[in-house]
Amino acid sequence: MTFLNKPLKVVIPAGASGIGKTIAEAYLQEGCRVFVCDVSDKFIGSFREENSNTFIEKVDVSDYAQVAKFFQHVDKETDHIDVIINCAGIAGPTAALQDVEPGEWEQTIAVSLNGMFFVLKEGIPLLKGSSAPSIINIASSASFFGFPLRSPYTAAKWAVIGLTKTLAMELGGAGIRVNAICPGSVSGERINQVIEADAQIQGKSAEEIKELYVKHVSMKTFVEPEDVAHLALFLSSDYGRYISGQAIGLDGHTEGLSTDL
Repeated sequence: MTFLNKPLKVVIPAGASGIGKTIAEAYLQEGCRVFVCDVSDKFIGSFREENSNTFIEKVDVSDYAQVAKFFQHVDKETDHIDVIINCAGIAGPTAALQDVEPGEWEQTIAVSLNGMFFVLKEGIPLLKGSSAPSIINIASSASFFGFPLRSPYTAAKWAVIGLTKTLAMELGGAGIRVNAICPGSVSGERINQVIEADAQIQGKSAEEIKELYVKHVSMKTFVEPEDVAHLALFLSSDYGRYISGQAIGLDGHTEGLSTDL
């Protein structure tokens, strides 16, 4: 399936693994030029082996100086970018709020929210040379609900929606569209780790916890990474040229996030 009528220049933080990698590869398949950064040497190495012509650097998005340097390098490679897809984020601790350590809270916010701010602060000026500029922030179904035992993650993801809607207002006059994709549980290593942690706290098996997650989804299934990539392509294409300021659920309809605590 082809979404784009022309190749785009796309920046994808955390694009060497998980959802970010799937999104990066989807844009590469569309003939786009992709600029990736990631914090993991392992994932950077494997991504570089599979996509040898792609620009990729090691960056911790919670460190503003590293993000600024990355965009300086991108600026030297191209006269503009067309799309920013903010994928960087961490699951954070699985614990009752009173058991969350201050450092765990700070790390979750630093990566999942501050990192997004740093990327946008440095990336927005490069979007202004594009004829079809678009920002896509990866939020979560947890952006719409309370999520027991996941307070740092939930706080960050609610904030992403506020940031998205505010930026859509600030940048709309410049023709820059800003949207958030809000996936439900996405199949992969990260959700498996969250399920294992939840199972330990509740004294249940991982399979029981997964069943509880699925129970609160109307379509009774997890989302696949490719689904997120396809929605990103659509939003950055001409098909989505008047879509902005939206927080779009991609979750099979989440009815709630309680795991029957």
